[in-house]
Order: sequence, then structure tokens, then C-alpha cells
Amino acid sequence: MRVGIIGAGQIGGTLARRLTELGHKIVIANSRGPATLGDVAAATGATPVEVQDAVRGVDLIVLTIPMKNVPKLAAGLFANVPASVPVIDTCNYYPRQRDGRIAGIESGVPESRWVEQQIGHRVVKVFNSIYARHLGEFGREAGAPDRIALPVAGDDPAIKAIVLALVENLGFDALDAGTIADSWRQQPGTPAYCTDLGAAALRRALADAPHERTAAWRGTDKSPGTFAAPA
Repeated sequence: MRVGIIGAGQIGGTLARRLTELGHKIVIANSRGPATLGDVAAATGATPVEVQDAVRGVDLIVLTIPMKNVPKLAAGLFANVPASVPVIDTCNYYPRQRDGRIAGIESGVPESRWVEQQIGHRVVKVFNSIYARHLGEFGREAGAPDRIALPVAGDDPAIKAIVLALVENLGFDALDAGTIADSWRQQPGTPAYCTDLGAAALRRALADAPHERTAAWRGTDKSPGTFAAPA
């Protein structure tokens, strides 16, 4: 596949490297332009492009940027992206550490539903609940006893099937976690978040997730602080 990645941070860079290793053709973009992505290109094999070129002529798109920056994407960026092209959303809401208060999410809208509202395109939620290093290093052959499972949430079964297959290809058990309305079950602060569970344990963790966002994952009047000193 030809894959466009928007965001060249830890998850974006890790996916660029691993997908290139698997034979996919990767183009990658960030907010500062392709001239700043030389080191990423050298480390991953991806081709740096402008953001608008990361969504053109691709078979799949990965959006992996800070949640606060999603509304800063160019208006209409996804307007000509066919509905058949999966858009993976790896974004997480860190109000006290980085993003500040986002009213829609604070009111209970699942993080990925809010992303859909901003970009005008359906998304599939995955890769938000695993550390980047683990994503890059902990993939295993199918059937391995220590194989990690990843939750995949999305509304279109055909689109989700493409993403489920990609997750398996990367060396993880792909667990259908329901629709975007259910995707809050894999958000930060839930039992499924960054716990490297196997498939059976992940199913239980998703089922046991409390719906109420805890205070640690809600913004305050002093937000944001930093990851070292949340506010």
C-alpha cells in the first residue's frame, strides 16, 4: 500500500519505519515542512512531503499529531479523500499535560469522534494505546504466547477490516473494539491503555472500562502544564 502519515513524532516515525520494512511505500509530513524531515527519512525510509501531499493518491492515511493541533490542519484537507480510504487516528487527549481543555471532549464526546468532526472524514481508532517503542519492537508472530493485542474501533466494517489486517501484519492481534462510539474504552486512563495485554485480557479490559473520565484526564483552569508537571 501507499500510506500517508501526518505527524513525524514517536508513533508516526515508528509506523513509517515498520511499514517500510513490510514493503509499503510511505510518505510522511509534519507542520514544519519536508525540509525538516531528513533525519526521519534516513531512519525510516519514508519520503518527506507537504501535508497536502500526504493525503493524495494514497491507500491509507495515519493521523498522529497532538490533539490540540487537529483543528489547525488546513481547512478541507480531507475533502477529496475518498470515503473508501481508511484514516487511522492515533491521537490522545492529554488536557493537563499538553492539549489544554477541549470543550467537546470534556463534555463526553469520544476523542476520535471529535477528530472526525474536525477533519470531516471517518476515522479508525488504533495505535493510541501502545507505547511507540513497544509498537516498534514487540510485534510477534501469530500464536506467540506474548503477542500483544491492540483495540481497533471504527464504524465502517469494510474500512475497519483493512486496518485490522494491517495491525496483524505488524505483529499484533487485532481486536475489533466496536464503533467510534465505543472508542472511549481505549482512551487514556482506561484499563486497555498502554497495558500490553493479550487478546483475552484486552477484551476484559475494554468491557470493564469506566465511562466517566477521571480527574487525572480532565482539564483544569490551569491546563495545560507539561508531562513532567501536569496542570
